[in-house]
Amino acid sequence: MKNLDAPKVKKTLPKYLTLEESKKLLSVVDGKNKERDFAILTLFLNCGMRLSELVSINYNDIRSDGTLVITGKGNKERTVYLNQACIDAITAYMKIRPNDKVKDRALFLSSRYTRISRRTVQDMVEKNLEKAGLGGRGLSVHKLRHTAATLMYQHGNVDVLVLKEILGHENLGTTEIYTHIQSDATKKAIDSNPLAN
Repeated sequence: MKNLDAPKVKKTLPKYLTLEESKKLLSVVDGKNKERDFAILTLFLNCGMRLSELVSINYNDIRSDGTLVITGKGNKERTVYLNQACIDAITAYMKIRPNDKVKDRALFLSSRYTRISRRTVQDMVEKNLEKAGLGGRGLSVHKLRHTAATLMYQHGNVDVLVLKEILGHENLGTTEIYTHIQSDATKKAIDSNPLAN
């Protein structure tokens, strides 16, 4: 057995939403928790945070300089810069977030004025994916993290090392999966070679 090589496990590419599908998802958010749900989806799609990271955010984790301190895996803290879409969504939510009945410092609250649960967030995401016509594709909260990473890599020309930092990955190998997603980008790179013609 010692002489046998282990078979290589093929890495599957993560499922993700396109830019247009992401916009569609954000556009269908409504209901009594519209501001909260929109802010949650905006943070997922822009910051690429994990579900556990999102539900653990306290409002005092948001700094006046537009940054957010996230506690990730292994209680490791990292700072994420909030873009204007995130700041606007959080500001709109904070205007209607109940304060008088709340003892918790949690940013996102349930209907019982306690910290929102993972299950509530998962249900909300699934409901809105369905409403946007994106249900039945195996998409989930975690796929929104993949979407954020993919969109940053494809449309923002974000370096893979910066992406590793944003996502809070321990190893670069985990982040490198996003470099294999866009075959169009590879084709464009080959076509841009001056010897292509």
